Amino acid sequence: MSNIGMILEEKAADIGNFLVGRLLPFREKRAVGPFVFIDHMGPADLKDYQNLDVAPHIGLSTLTYLFEGSIFHRDSIGSQMEIQPGAVNWMTAGKGVVHSERTPDYLRNTEKKLHGLQIWVALPKHLEDCDPSFHHIEAQELPHWEENGVQVKLVAGEAFGKKSPVPVHSPLFFIELKAKEKTKLHIGEDLYGEAAMYVLEGTVNIEGNDYGSKQLLVAKNSKLCEFEMSENSVVYIFGGEPFPEERFMFWNFVSSDKEKIEKAKQNWKEQNHEAFPKVIDDEDDFVPLPTYPLKSK
Repeated sequence: MSNIGMILEEKAADIGNFLVGRLLPFREKRAVGPFVFIDHMGPADLKDYQNLDVAPHIGLSTLTYLFEGSIFHRDSIGSQMEIQPGAVNWMTAGKGVVHSERTPDYLRNTEKKLHGLQIWVALPKHLEDCDPSFHHIEAQELPHWEENGVQVKLVAGEAFGKKSPVPVHSPLFFIELKAKEKTKLHIGEDLYGEAAMYVLEGTVNIEGNDYGSKQLLVAKNSKLCEFEMSENSVVYIFGGEPFPEERFMFWNFVSSDKEKIEKAKQNWKEQNHEAFPKVIDDEDDFVPLPTYPLKSK
């Protein structure tokens, strides 16, 4: 019996003037563990005027992880940080934060590429209204090692008896695997809760079937996570313990309480700067509230 519970194809999604490949959420699967949203950005050539939008958030943490390019982060609590490939920007929105992600000034007038992952992790119910915070972790600070010819990096969470310095708020894992040669792995004993795999490059063979890039594979049982990576392949494994309560999503707002989302929508429409202060030292942009329905996990 196959351990693959679901195979989801990456689908295009528009986030302002930038097209991304959306991995989560899907109608069939709204979350994997605490992970509620994953966008595959690029690879794309950016013009000098192309930026990711200014965005408000509640009830989640964002994780930005780049393969190529550079983004400059600013937010309404005063954080200012450039992120480059291999490092992590981790922002916890809690009760509310507004941030922007821009092309750094020194790259504005040059040809450039952007490629990476934008990830949202829901917060435990008791932390949904916490004060916002921001942390930047350099690439060399993340646990990384080689095992059976595979380069392993623990980007966030805990696995393999190691812990990433990214200050996560619930039991989870986000793992990068890079193989130069064909290699078989059995990592289920190091996983817990729910688990999914995203194939960025190359292919994986699971139970005799090959799966290529732009596919998200969700395991029925994380403990049975066994697969063979092709040569020159890159795979991401993510998941963790799901929350007992349902999560609702609207735009950039995530909560276990629909009323909190409705309040956030109203505050953003009214440009209530007490609830959503302006991004410090940034352009005075305002992105209108979209008009699509509330979604559940």
